[in-house]
Amino acid sequence: MPILFYVDDSRDDLFYIDYIRKKQKVDVDLFCFSTAEAAFEALEEWLERDEGMPDILVADLYMPLDSGTGLIARLRRDERFSGMRLGICSGSDAVEDRERALAAGADFYLEKPLDLAGIMDNR
Repeated sequence: MPILFYVDDSRDDLFYIDYIRKKQKVDVDLFCFSTAEAAFEALEEWLERDEGMPDILVADLYMPLDSGTGLIARLRRDERFSGMRLGICSGSDAVEDRERALAAGADFYLEKPLDLAGIMDNR
């Protein structure tokens, strides 16, 4: 079963993606984090336990403390995470936001509300 890490500071968005997973019966192991740092720490713990890497990590573009682009750029600089698909999501449809996400190293950019099945198509 594919593994998805989802990072978003909005409790509503974290609830929504899990709700959609259950409602649409999307076959994915979903792990949600409310900060970029919590997601990064979880990734490092996975490595220490030799559990493999998640297939996809999707981070919200705008989060306090560390943006989604900051997390993506950090993961791209770390060779340990080179095999993971990385995405940015946002409620913004601005071309500048999409370009900034891709420039940070994201493989794809998604607009909210998220289409979970569409995310899994990006793996």
